[in-house]
Amino acid sequence: MPEISLLGWFHTSIAILALITGFYSIIKFKVIQIQQLTGKTFLLCTLIAAISALAIFRHGAFGPGHALAVLTLIALLIGVTAEKTQIFGKLSSYIQAISYSGTILFHMIPAITDGLMRLPVDSPVVTNIEDPLLKGFYLTFFIIYIVGVSLQIKWLRNRK
Repeated sequence: MPEISLLGWFHTSIAILALITGFYSIIKFKVIQIQQLTGKTFLLCTLIAAISALAIFRHGAFGPGHALAVLTLIALLIGVTAEKTQIFGKLSSYIQAISYSGTILFHMIPAITDGLMRLPVDSPVVTNIEDPLLKGFYLTFFIIYIVGVSLQIKWLRNRK
């Protein structure tokens, strides 16, 4: 099992804080919003986690984790733009919810992958990125994302 670098520990810690505050925001407020303390914390931690992910080269080259970091940065940019400018008109709150929730999905994919490929330390659960268990988790996370975003959209519609 590869050692985790100081940057890796920092990245992991900030990403965990992002996930905790993101889930809390969705459970308590139904959506993540920048005016909420937990929303601000989530967005800032997610930004830092995505930027730090771009500096981690465990396998020596640009990989899937880096692509997810880029997608996260794009989703953050779209979500904040939708929330702050209302540039998308009536769709702004929906685009914001889709974008911010998308960043949670982008957190979960590398979290489960890295976790299962590192733990337990002596004998990791998976040793190959193509493991069906990982693919099952990815599909489950995607389904949860679709259901969660659908519930958020329904809540946003009812709120208006």
